[in-house]
Amino acid sequence: MTRIFKYFSSVLMVGTSFISCSQSDGKSEKDATLIDKEVDALYERMTQEERLAQLQGRHLDLFFKGDTLDTVKCRAELSNGIGHFSQYAVTQRKTPEQLRDMVAQMQAWLMKNTPNGIPALFHEEALTGLASYGATVYPQQVGLACSFNPELAKLKTDYTATGFRKIGGALALSPMVDVVRNPSFNRLEESYGEDGYLSAVMGVAFVRGLQHEGDLRSGVAACSKHFLGYGGGGNAEEKELMEDILMPHETIIRLGGSKVLMTGYHDFQGEKCVANKKLQTDLLRNYLHFEGVTVSDYGSIDQLQGESDVRKAADAINAGNDVDFPDGNCYKYLSEALAQGWVNQETIASAVKRVLRLKWELGLMDKDAKLYETGAIEFDTKQERELAYQLATQSVVLLKNSGVLPLNKPAKIALVGPNANSMWGMLGDYTYHSMRYFWQREIEDALHPRIVTLKEGMSSKLPQGYDFSYSRGCEWTEKVETIIEDGGDARAAYMKSIQDRMIDSGEKADWNEAIRTAAQSDVIVAAMGENVILCGENRDRTSLRLPGRQEEFVQQLIATGKPVVLIVFGGRAQVISSIADKCAAVIQAWYPGEEGGNALADILYGNVSPSGKLSVSYPAEEIHEPICYNYGLSNDKRIAYPFGYGLSYTTFKYSDLNLQASATTNSKVDLSCSITNEGNFDADEIVQLYISPTDSSQQLKPIQLQGFQRVSLKSGETKTVSFTLSSQQFGYYREGHWMVDPGVYEVKVGASSADIRLKGVVELKGEPYKLDLRTYYFEGQDKFLVNSKYVVASPK
Repeated sequence: MTRIFKYFSSVLMVGTSFISCSQSDGKSEKDATLIDKEVDALYERMTQEERLAQLQGRHLDLFFKGDTLDTVKCRAELSNGIGHFSQYAVTQRKTPEQLRDMVAQMQAWLMKNTPNGIPALFHEEALTGLASYGATVYPQQVGLACSFNPELAKLKTDYTATGFRKIGGALALSPMVDVVRNPSFNRLEESYGEDGYLSAVMGVAFVRGLQHEGDLRSGVAACSKHFLGYGGGGNAEEKELMEDILMPHETIIRLGGSKVLMTGYHDFQGEKCVANKKLQTDLLRNYLHFEGVTVSDYGSIDQLQGESDVRKAADAINAGNDVDFPDGNCYKYLSEALAQGWVNQETIASAVKRVLRLKWELGLMDKDAKLYETGAIEFDTKQERELAYQLATQSVVLLKNSGVLPLNKPAKIALVGPNANSMWGMLGDYTYHSMRYFWQREIEDALHPRIVTLKEGMSSKLPQGYDFSYSRGCEWTEKVETIIEDGGDARAAYMKSIQDRMIDSGEKADWNEAIRTAAQSDVIVAAMGENVILCGENRDRTSLRLPGRQEEFVQQLIATGKPVVLIVFGGRAQVISSIADKCAAVIQAWYPGEEGGNALADILYGNVSPSGKLSVSYPAEEIHEPICYNYGLSNDKRIAYPFGYGLSYTTFKYSDLNLQASATTNSKVDLSCSITNEGNFDADEIVQLYISPTDSSQQLKPIQLQGFQRVSLKSGETKTVSFTLSSQQFGYYREGHWMVDPGVYEVKVGASSADIRLKGVVELKGEPYKLDLRTYYFEGQDKFLVNSKYVVASPK
């Protein structure tokens, strides 16, 4: 595997052939040149202490007494300026106006009282929206991936960036684009799932939204993470690493223009990422030509083993890490590392200038910079709530339906289960509420923003003539059956202290009362699964089955003889095979966000047809090793529901495949087909395009997603769906190059990776086509090239 790196020098010799400014209108070139001159001039005016301060950070709340800036503390600790302030919103219960005012005071002090008046960069989490009091909470990312809707994902982060700017934020610590193939990985919920292609499309949309299509003076800088192979890919074989694991990061850099990149806590090829020069310099800088800022994950430099803090700092910055997150605990020793000769001035200059350049690009250094919004600030606007609702309806996946859904006839409905009336079934990790719980040990209410539980959604939308009753029935678990890992962020130590605790639901859970209530109903809705204590960073459960006695509880519900609709909440797929067959319907809800209760209610009552498709392979049994549909798992008994799977309230007919018969190895392949809604519901279908080899000598995976479209169809309507494949999408990685071989390949169109409705073959003719780097990734990528310095070829 390490042989990958021996190819980088040869790639660099020819790499400049695809680097160009021809995508620019000329103005951006001029702007970049002017910024570079300003950065160079400023750097020369700075003392060494000022320069090093730009690579460090602090927490904002530590410099305030109530709502007033502590200028004495500022003079003592910030006299040379500071690079950034870490997670300044989620650490406090402050209104947006209060946060804005704190930022305003600090920026004013820095600009007036430090030698060169350099503003700080304020960063915050943005995975499910801005992690701040009162801001909109969208569905968790693994659920968002199930929407297969990059357009709405981009709109979500566009709104999020606007919220950041209102309160003075300019850097979002998202997205996470790790390709996660282990079903038990505790951070699976933050990813887009197991497929590199889907992760790339969604990730690029996320970044372009945050960065307002390159308008960084209105948007914010995106920080993609975790480079590289977090979640199990760090020791992948060369072919899988370059074709799949790297792809989302590669596209976010080359198409999305991501400005900041975070490495992971883990080892890559036997060495910690944050101090791994092969990873950060050879692969990231030299191979991918990333020119932005690199940052450590929180405390990862501190976690380097067996070294002094001075040596840790030297190792990290020499490897290519620019900024020490969150507080500069190790980089405060860089002066000593310089004195020892362990770091040279050129390395420091490169890192500091990248930070300064980012501040200029974000408009922080403008003469009349708008650093925040004045006046009253509105969070969680009507448009944002509507989008949260829409994304929630599209992220929910219907796994089974024996005809009980939708509940569109008058009935007695019993709602039971630990996630029926709890905001913790709606919120995953890295939301404002979850982080407040872990960092400050405080449970926030469900009013800022308004988080709609399933009970609230079902009762408020209950159709006339229906009867509705509720009983919690059981807890999530009798104790937190979670293994708290060492390493990871600073929450790990606290998590160990609450390992035997549960979140207090505030409700009595009467098992027998719930069973009686269920037995008296016509249909039972059981809201089960995980909560944020049972899934998230540093938390590995011992099992993928439903926590605690939940499975036993559902078995007793089934024993009543009434149809059970099982709704599973959580950050990963859970093993439900022992009960799913006996349930009338099964829904995977993930963590659907603030509008999750309303979205699920509308799906249950038939106001909306479910349309989500799985972004992971859903296990039928305990699996604690990497799995992925493109390994060829279509007949694997360990998989209950395949990648791309999801049911609807209607049926779709696929027909009339029109596939181009042949193309050259350096051209394009066009195809189209017809999709008809044959049912009685208006609904969306996600049409998926896959390619496969036709014989074992070809170097492709058994099956690989290479396109998808979400299509809205009214009852009885037919639409034509068209795709264009680049011949590069039939390529593979071998010994430092991308190869497209002539030959016959299979093209498939279907409703999931295991439900192929149409297929045909195309022949690629000509000589093998060889590239040093991919230049084509997915259809429609050209629209992401507005400010790209790379010439990325469209298919000819």
